[in-house]
Amino acid sequence: MKICFVVAMQAEAQPFIDRFGVAEEKDFFAPLPCRLYRANVNGSELDVVLNGQQHGSDLVGCEAACVATMAAIQRLQPDLIINSGTCGAFRKNGAEIGDVYLSNAVMFHDRRVPGDDAWGTQALGNYPVFDRAAEIAQALGYKMGKVTTGSSLDLQPCDAQIIEENKGELKDMEGAAVAFVCSLYQIPVLLIKSVTDLCDSGAETYEEFSRNLAMASRAVAEANARVIQYLM
Repeated sequence: MKICFVVAMQAEAQPFIDRFGVAEEKDFFAPLPCRLYRANVNGSELDVVLNGQQHGSDLVGCEAACVATMAAIQRLQPDLIINSGTCGAFRKNGAEIGDVYLSNAVMFHDRRVPGDDAWGTQALGNYPVFDRAAEIAQALGYKMGKVTTGSSLDLQPCDAQIIEENKGELKDMEGAAVAFVCSLYQIPVLLIKSVTDLCDSGAETYEEFSRNLAMASRAVAEANARVIQYLM
């Protein structure tokens, strides 16, 4: 199985890159900012694609995730895309900082498009995820939850309402965008997320995210390695 990881931030990917000793192929996607790291694991090709940087900072959010995912699929032709990274979650749903989840569903929470049911359905997304996600989560002892994606780090009341109405459990900035592109190419997508911040903790989101990013990135790197071992 040819697996390609799509990751937003260098900090999220670095523990995983260090663990597998993958080497960067410079300018593989030029002129796009995406970065490619490649390795051979158990005789199979493993690719890690980062969104890249602009203006000295990591490109986060849906637009960059779409570009990286499309470039990865077109150039690398993977059998499976894994969107790996960090996320927010909710203490009321039993989440704690550092918990690792596999997604059982993924949708957008900030595309508020008025109109008939067809517009609303497209806006929310609700894209399919890898049909072995539950099997993997059970085998490896990870939680499962529904990822909802938006373009901002903060949580506005209108977004919180959509998350609540749709039983969302994890909040990120890339998952649904990656899944959207995968749905166009009919490539299965698996989401692996580790919690950096609790949306209902009362803490300032960026401070909590920054404080826990390194720890959560190590946790998701360990999960990535275990999933690869299970699949490959």
